[in-house]
Amino acid sequence: MSVKPFTDNFADNSSDAGFQFTFDCAVCHEGYKTEFIEAKSTKSGNLLKTMGGIFGAAAQMAGKSDIGYGIERATDVITDKHEGKSAGWRKEYDAAFEKAQAEAKAHLFRCPKCVEWVCENCWNEQENLCVNCAPREAIEVAAARAKKKASDIQNKAANTQIFTGEIKATKTLCSACGKPAGTGKFCGNCGEPLAIAKCKKCGAENQAGTGFCGECGEKLK
Repeated sequence: MSVKPFTDNFADNSSDAGFQFTFDCAVCHEGYKTEFIEAKSTKSGNLLKTMGGIFGAAAQMAGKSDIGYGIERATDVITDKHEGKSAGWRKEYDAAFEKAQAEAKAHLFRCPKCVEWVCENCWNEQENLCVNCAPREAIEVAAARAKKKASDIQNKAANTQIFTGEIKATKTLCSACGKPAGTGKFCGNCGEPLAIAKCKKCGAENQAGTGFCGECGEKLK
């Protein structure tokens, strides 16, 4: 290659049939593929054109009308070899590569700070720097707000009291034997019927035989 590349982030997709190159963005690494240029010095170009037409028709049937899709598939199956090429092919290659670089530069931006070439999506047009060197303010603010909002929601949920009731362990004593009577209608120890005295003032339930309400002190008898 006698033409010096303007960036190292590129792939050579050229073959006997013709020339094509992919230049990658230094930030997102998405590639821009240049227009395919048929090699006139070889007969393989005619084969690729036929294959490109077949693949292009198939792509249109699949909802992809761009013939470049077919060309890309065709060049993928042809071995890329630079050694042993004719002088005519090499001359065509240099001219095609120079043209491809000019085409790629029209779609890429060079950051004056990190001197990397980036795509339009990774270029901060307000600061004239790549987004690595100068992140877009609106995007960073929105991302920071979203992160803070998620953190606030988690903290609020962690500090919110979900259960508002009371948990009380109560034990009913039998008025006859004085032992824990259990939860039935009769004492589990002596069989004495268990009655509950309900306070008329506060509504609290008290053990039968109790003189005063255990909640409010109201006289039960």
